[in-house]
Amino acid sequence: MKSLVVVGLACLLAGCGKQEPVVKIGFVGPLTGDQAAQGVDMLRGVHLALDRAVAEGPILPGYKVELVSLDDARNPAQAVSAAKRLAADPDVVAVVGHLNSSCTKPASAIYYEARMLHLNPVSSNPEISHQGFDTFFRICPTDDLQGPVGVRFAVDRLGSRRIFVIDDMTTYGRGLANEFEKEAKRRSIEILGHEGITQGEKDFTPLLTKIKGLGPDLIYFAGMFPEAALLVKQKFELKIPAQFLGGDGLFEPTLIDLAGPAAADGIYLTTLGGDIRQVPTAKEFVQGFESRYKHLGAYSAYAYEATRVVVEAIRRAGKKERQAILESMKQMKKYSGILGMHAFDSRGDTTIRIIGVYTVKDGKFQFVEAIAH
Repeated sequence: MKSLVVVGLACLLAGCGKQEPVVKIGFVGPLTGDQAAQGVDMLRGVHLALDRAVAEGPILPGYKVELVSLDDARNPAQAVSAAKRLAADPDVVAVVGHLNSSCTKPASAIYYEARMLHLNPVSSNPEISHQGFDTFFRICPTDDLQGPVGVRFAVDRLGSRRIFVIDDMTTYGRGLANEFEKEAKRRSIEILGHEGITQGEKDFTPLLTKIKGLGPDLIYFAGMFPEAALLVKQKFELKIPAQFLGGDGLFEPTLIDLAGPAAADGIYLTTLGGDIRQVPTAKEFVQGFESRYKHLGAYSAYAYEATRVVVEAIRRAGKKERQAILESMKQMKKYSGILGMHAFDSRGDTTIRIIGVYTVKDGKFQFVEAIAH
């Protein structure tokens, strides 16, 4: 699936007059399938960022800007295919994406070979930035931060001492679960078991029945919201009293709809960053996004921020050349965005290291606290 969106003045959109040269920015994420809600919310953040950038003045003098949005359907092979399509287009100078770490990791190699700036909004597996690709930057904290914060909350706030760990066997899920388990063992918390499930699986009653017999205080799940919703629903039906905690992949209102408000009530999850509504520098973004799209997505702000960073790198480079734009990004020591003041370390990771905690109450996500690592 390919969707091409031209961002610019009405005359440019209509194609009137002499055709202007273009500079393209790519976006890739799951725009179809069971994670499409999150992918579309990210794409909306990209749209809003580019609209505001164009309103501020030319991103590159003499060029109009086009957004090339591609669907990876959360499939690593499709993600690589999309990356190759972007890399093969000489007009594409940078890319924002992907959602899933399992898609970002192989695609990042394609962008590296093409010497194309790659800004990732939310793929949090730490191994991605350990590959040595100088084209890769990201604006979210990583799972070696999120996992330990989850343990800290589970133990210190929820009083958990006996935990069963489940992950979805993806790069993201397995990596986050391993970081959680490592920290739990460091704190001498008993891990009763650690098992994997498969994305798209529907019946978890055999696994949950086994877990019920072990009597855990808490079930920890590292994965995405479609499977989390089923786990929560079936846990509720089996009357398992253990509390439920997950990672940022659960932060999607569809989870509550799929699980049912009664089943979802009282679950907890960690998120990448705190409550965006409480960040003073994000106020204008939140108002603008909700005015246009009504509902703010979990990852919309991160996609917006990543796009704004890309735009700044292009503007500072001053020319349509991948290597020049990449060098411009490397020289950007700090960037003041809606999430705060970013600096990027030698691996391209942001120095903003905040993890949020949410719970579900009365059918809605409610912010609990932000924990700085």
